[in-house]
Amino acid sequence: MTTLEKIQNKSARVGILGLGYVGLPLALNFNRNGYKVLGLDIDARKTTAINEGRSYIEHIPSSEIAEVKNKGLFEATTDFSQSASCDALIICVPTPLDQHHAPDLSYVINTVEAVLPYIRAGQVMSLESTTYPGTTKEELQPRIEAKGFTIGQDYFLLFSPEREDPGNKDFPSHKIPKIVGGTTPACIEVGKSLYMAAFENIVPVSSPAVAEFAKLLENIYRSVNIGLVNEMKMVADKMGIDVWEVINAAATKPFGFKAFYPGPGIGGHCIPVDPFYLTWKAKEYGIHTRFIEIAGEINEAMPEYVVRRTAEVLSRKKKKALNGAKILVMGLAYKADVDDERESPSFHILDQLLDHGAEPEFYDPHVPQIRPVRKHPYWRGRKSAEWTESSVKSYDAVIISTWHSKFNKDELLAWADTIIDTRNALAGAPANPGQVTKA
Repeated sequence: MTTLEKIQNKSARVGILGLGYVGLPLALNFNRNGYKVLGLDIDARKTTAINEGRSYIEHIPSSEIAEVKNKGLFEATTDFSQSASCDALIICVPTPLDQHHAPDLSYVINTVEAVLPYIRAGQVMSLESTTYPGTTKEELQPRIEAKGFTIGQDYFLLFSPEREDPGNKDFPSHKIPKIVGGTTPACIEVGKSLYMAAFENIVPVSSPAVAEFAKLLENIYRSVNIGLVNEMKMVADKMGIDVWEVINAAATKPFGFKAFYPGPGIGGHCIPVDPFYLTWKAKEYGIHTRFIEIAGEINEAMPEYVVRRTAEVLSRKKKKALNGAKILVMGLAYKADVDDERESPSFHILDQLLDHGAEPEFYDPHVPQIRPVRKHPYWRGRKSAEWTESSVKSYDAVIISTWHSKFNKDELLAWADTIIDTRNALAGAPANPGQVTKA
């Protein structure tokens, strides 16, 4: 029986390599449609949790994992030799930047190398990790061909970028159109069939490079526009103009304008990282991607701007220096109502406050304790502050970095006399004069 036939009759076994915020929801999408999934990860805590029917991601309930596990549809292992039992291998591992803002493909390469001894004829391999155009062809294809396989004949190779948006109830992952770029026409057909098993809409493109580039364009578009409104915010602040009111007014135009909103920086696994993958690759072709780099510089400078504004407010309002000030940062996660703190600008705000001699703490009901993070090891294990009247009143200032729906505006306004609002979260709230500063 061919791979295509196995996919179509649901006898194919799908291997998900990397069980994080992308891999786990993807596995459950296949499970919901009756496919057996083998999850593979180097983190035994994740594989153990899955095999016990427990979730380790807040917005995915344990009951979902327990249900498909009890049906025999989902199991997990750290033993990559078991990948040989899978008809499809989908790679969902991190693609961070190194200290020089260059792509770090070590997770992808190490994962591919881990399964190479066990790949077999008829399998399909799909890379979902965001990367620069050419990665699938330059890094994965030669390794597979070196094992004696012919791509498009006895092995199928794809790139299909993840579009996961943790916690987005309006667009659950299976409803987001899935781009599929195959190395050959046969790869495209197998890829379309594979992903039709988990997604409602498939968007086939002519090559992995097109799919790789499309993913980068999506996030560069957001990065550049966020950089623009962040710059506009700084200009508007100097002019004494509320930039959020400006944006809302501009957004009434029914064509030619899409509203983006400023913040304390950018976070998550995509926008702070992905644009630099294209910047790095473009240099190979002698092209300087100025828009991308300028937007990146502006967005990366926003935590510093927030801390500077906090210092100005403390000096003007309390005649107090940042050095020695006790500051509470509200919201450690990079976006509202999730427990995902990857690349969160809140870490940079905490770091800079510490560098200025302040005594920073954070409060986040979604992140009760900071997990290991690559770039900010100092904060590992730190626990969220208590949310009590006496605790909040003890801080010289509160910075709203991320606003969760669980936060209580009335208590915040009653307990904190100096608030730096980077999200316009308190717009229209009954604050005292001078109590809230937008930044």
